[in-house]
Amino acid sequence: MRCVIARFPFELTKGGVLESMKGVKPEPVTGESVIIGRRHYPAKQVGQVITRQDRRDFSAAEVLRAMARLGFTCRALPKAAPLDIPGSPQHASAMLGTPVTV
Repeated sequence: MRCVIARFPFELTKGGVLESMKGVKPEPVTGESVIIGRRHYPAKQVGQVITRQDRRDFSAAEVLRAMARLGFTCRALPKAAPLDIPGSPQHASAMLGTPVTV
């Protein structure tokens, strides 16, 4: 499959990616990831290994798009849950144990 990563064309195959990643120890996943075999790899690590380019030259989205087209399972960065921070009157009232009347 032909894909473009960091403005350079690559001919990638699922077997070629599996072969390239064989023996590569996965780094800790802190964002987007790709499941190759039974291992979870950061998208940027996969991109660096298969393209031999610096990680700053491409985005994780480019790698995820290519890996998904090849049939690999990709995980996006999970959305952070919004924090329910009460305003100062509510917080003070809760600390005192009395209801708020505004």
